Order: sequence, then C-alpha cells, then structure tokens
Amino acid sequence: MKKLNYESKQTLMDEEVLQKAVAEQTSKAGKTATAVRIDFDAVPHIRLEYKNIQWIDHLWDFTSLARLDLNNNLIEKIEGLDRLISLTWLDLSFNKIEKIEGLESLQKLELLNLSNNRISVIENMDKLETLSHFLIANNLLGQLDNVLYLRKFKNLFTLNLSGNPVSKEDDYKFFIAAYFPNLMYLDYRLLSDETKKEASSKYHYVLVKMRHEELQRQQAHAAEQSQKAELQLHKDAFVESLNGSYLFESMFKDDPEAEALHCIREVVCLLQTFEHQMVDLCMQLFEIGLADHKRRETEVNYFFRGQTRALTDYQQKVSQTLADFEQQHKERIVELQQLSDPDIVKVKISHYNDEISKLSNSLMSLEFQMVSQLEDIIKKLDINISEMVANFSETIQGMFAQCRDLEDNYNQNVRKIAVATLEKVAKDDLDDDIPDDVRSLFTDKDSVMDALSTGHDNHLLKINNRETELVTGVNAWKVALIKGIQDKELKRNRMHLSDVHRYVDHLREQLEECL
Repeated sequence: MKKLNYESKQTLMDEEVLQKAVAEQTSKAGKTATAVRIDFDAVPHIRLEYKNIQWIDHLWDFTSLARLDLNNNLIEKIEGLDRLISLTWLDLSFNKIEKIEGLESLQKLELLNLSNNRISVIENMDKLETLSHFLIANNLLGQLDNVLYLRKFKNLFTLNLSGNPVSKEDDYKFFIAAYFPNLMYLDYRLLSDETKKEASSKYHYVLVKMRHEELQRQQAHAAEQSQKAELQLHKDAFVESLNGSYLFESMFKDDPEAEALHCIREVVCLLQTFEHQMVDLCMQLFEIGLADHKRRETEVNYFFRGQTRALTDYQQKVSQTLADFEQQHKERIVELQQLSDPDIVKVKISHYNDEISKLSNSLMSLEFQMVSQLEDIIKKLDINISEMVANFSETIQGMFAQCRDLEDNYNQNVRKIAVATLEKVAKDDLDDDIPDDVRSLFTDKDSVMDALSTGHDNHLLKINNRETELVTGVNAWKVALIKGIQDKELKRNRMHLSDVHRYVDHLREQLEECL
C-alpha cells in the first residue's frame, strides 16, 4: 500500500471537505450530482484517504454511515466517531495513532484496521461485540498476554499481528491458535486444523484453567447484569427498596432514644409486630407497582406500534405520490428540452408549475392527515396513561395512609409502655436487667415524651417522603413521556414540511433551466 508523505500540508476535516468527498464518490458511481445540499445522514460510505487529515471531525450527521476509510492520513487520536452508530467498517491504517480509544459507540463494527500506527497496547474495545476482522499489523505490540484481550470477541475470524514484536516470539503461531480456536486466518494465512490440534495439545492445561476462570467471570457478570436489570425495573416502576424492610429500617435510623426503648421487653414485641405489618404493606406496594408498571408499558408499546403503522402507511402513500409524479416530470423535462419555440416553452412551464403546485398540495394534505391522526392517538395515549397514573396514585396514597395508621398505633402503644415504665422507675420497681442509660432516660417524663414525639414525627416524615417520591415520580414520568412524543412529532412534521418545500423548489428550478 502506498505510504503517505507526512510532509504534505495538513487538511482541516470540515463540512466543505466532506461535501466534496461525497460529491466525488457520487460522480464516480455514475450518479448525477445536483445543486441540492447532500444529506449526510443518508451517506453509506465515505473515502477520505490520502487527504493529510490530522483530526477526525464534523461526522456527527453521518448516522447511516457503514464504511469509513481514513487510512493514509496524519491522524494522532481516534475521536469524533460517537454518532456513527451504523458503522461496520473502519480503516485507520497508516496514521500516527498511539492509543486505541473513542470506539465506544461503534457496537456494529465488524472490521477495524489499525495497521501501521504506533499502538503498543490493545485496549478500550469492549463495546465492539460484533468484531470479526481486526488488523493491527506493524505497530508496537510487545506482550503476547495482551493479545488475550481479544478472546472476548467470539466472532473473530481474521487477526493480523504481523510486524509487531509479539509476532517474533517463540510459539507465537501456536499461542494464538490455542487461545483463539475459532480464528480462521492469522496474518493473512489460513490456520490449518493440524496447527490448531497441536496448539490445543500443547496448551491444554493452561486452557482448561483459563476457560474455568472465564466461565466464573461470565457467571458473575451475568448475575451482576441480572441484578442491575432487576433494580432498573424497580426504579422504572418507582418501587425500588420497597420489597423488604428498607423503609421500616430507615424510620428508626439514627434514633438513639428508640435504641434505648428497644431494651424494654414489651417494646421489643411491639416493634416486631410493627415491622412485620410494615414489611407486608411495603411488599403489597411493591407488587402493585410492578403490575401497574407492566400495564403502563403495555399501553405505551401499543401506542408505538400504532404510530409505526400510521407512519409506514403515510410514507408508502407519499412514496407512491412522488413516484407517479416524478415519472411524469421526467417526461415533461424531456419534452421541454425538445421544444424550440420560447413562447410554447413558457406556456408549458406555467402549466407544469401548476402541476407542481398540485403535487405540493397533495403532499401537504397527506401530511395534514398524518398530523391529525397522530394527534388523535397521542391524545388517546395521554388519556389512558393519565387514568392509569391517577388510579395508581390513589391506590398508593391509600396504602401509605395505612402505613401512617400503623405508625400512629405503634406510637400510642409505646407511649403507654413508657408511662408504665416511668411509674416503675419512680417506684424503683424496674427489672434488674435494664441498662443504666435506659433507667436514666426514664427519670424525666418530659424528656421521654419529647423523645417519643420527635421519633413519631421523624417516622411519619420518612413515610410521607417515600409517598411523595413515588407519586411525584410516576406523574413526572407521564408528563415527560407525552411531551417527548409530542416534541418528536413536531420535529418530524417540521422536517417533512421543509423537505417538501425544498423538493418543490428543486422541481421548479429544473423547469427554469429549460428556458
């Protein structure tokens, strides 16, 4: 491959350079270039090799880009690729890159070519789950163990490490063949079955140990992911930490007077009953929350399916309308180009402009129908979700009221026990196993009653705060959901209207060129 002359003048990778590159590719592909601005979000492939580019930039609109060739440039850092979520092929060979980074968004990437750079460590590629071809020849990789990082890529088919220090180590080929049993090509050469068999035998015991360790890590990771998914589900349902005694424990946290009271036998029994009742109510809240979340999710999914069907039907009607018109428009352009009488041309153009106006009206009418239809289904979703949220909030508030009743009942009973204990202390008739600090607390009736009142207020505050958090959360979710859908639909409508106006202007420009 031709090597770039790094002494050349550096090129700024801006919109103008990208427009020019795409236009050149379009021209070479035999397509007719127009004066209309190129839509970057529809470009599938762009070639930017041999352009003396130093910084990767201005690619944020290329959301449909599948292949990007940036080889033979002056690039020192991998960056600016965050929006290229459709990318499957990335060639950054023959540059000045020293570190693998900036690839987190490229989850569909299948081929990555980093050959002929200055990279010394394979790293930061965890998100490239579909990677099948990895080329990193002629770099500075010095540790064979570092290559084992690539074992996570189960689809790896081709690996090129030639020209790196690691490729010169003893047993290099057998090491790679043993640790990558599904690999077909190493350094552009087929790994034979004989080589794989010999490598497997040579590294048998090491591989068994490594596979066992990997299995343990995979199981631990799967358990962690499952736990995270479960917690996220609880958060989405606004019932996190309600499936247990968390709320009850938070009510008595940092309450020294409560700790002192718990030394009294009667209070211990009362507290156990209170905890059991609170946990039972919280579990009911939790189950109701999950069930209601599932109903809301079902309703939202039903809406999106309906929206998708409506948009698909609309797009088919628009496409058919445009296809019918464009065929006629091409015939009219040919007809105008064959006419020699200017007056007849002007009359024809006036007539054809009327036809363009009719097309515009048809497209606008379809869009108006689409907007009206979407407004109706959004309104229906808003009504249904609002009703669900209102019913859920009412149920939740009723159950939190029961929690407050339990707290009131507990507080009243504790006060009775406290009064009885005060009387026993006054008569010096308290059990001998009661700690001195508890005896000291019950020497002052006002202090005991104030402590109980403060604790009661704090307990109610914790219950009220959790209720407010839940009810506020689910109502805020509803508002955000509807607003997000409305904003997205408004953006779609504005973009389509802009596309129609731009398309109509382009058609009229084509007619004017015939004058």
